[in-house]
Amino acid sequence: MSKTALFTGKSEELCPECGAPLVIRTGKQGPFQGCSRYPECTYIHSLTSQSDGHVVKVLEGQNCPQCGETLVLRQGRYGMFIGCSSYPDCEYIAVIDKPDETQIACPQCKQGKLLQRKSRYGKVFHACDRYPECQFALNHTPVAGICPICSYPLLMEKRTSRGNRLFCASKVCGKEVSTEKDD
Repeated sequence: MSKTALFTGKSEELCPECGAPLVIRTGKQGPFQGCSRYPECTYIHSLTSQSDGHVVKVLEGQNCPQCGETLVLRQGRYGMFIGCSSYPDCEYIAVIDKPDETQIACPQCKQGKLLQRKSRYGKVFHACDRYPECQFALNHTPVAGICPICSYPLLMEKRTSRGNRLFCASKVCGKEVSTEKDD
């Protein structure tokens, strides 16, 4: 997981040790609130919840963009998220761990971008951000490029016994494009 996916924003609260703003992050043991001056200041505070759907922390000074009420950090069945305190009247939700977006256009619909996702079993794959309208998915790392054999607009990197190799991402072609990945 990239470090940019872990950062969610500054809080209105200040660090009790150094006075810097606190930020909400996600770590191995779940979400926590830590000092923005890390590694100089190592203050952290756990934000874990006892059960699903419960409010973990009220985000003072942060208002819902739809209704203006206070935002809260909640634990749901799919992990932590930020939601409006006036739920169910206002259903505003902001995802904390956003998927990594590549700058590679979807070869099927040509409108969306490919996102890195995880299956329910933890396997990483790449899919179009326009799902369910576009159901393109790829089990290997996408690489921008055009196949010299069939002119398909996407290549993929596969790990083989001979190292990482580039292949055409087309199900029809699927041939190896080069013996080594171009760096």
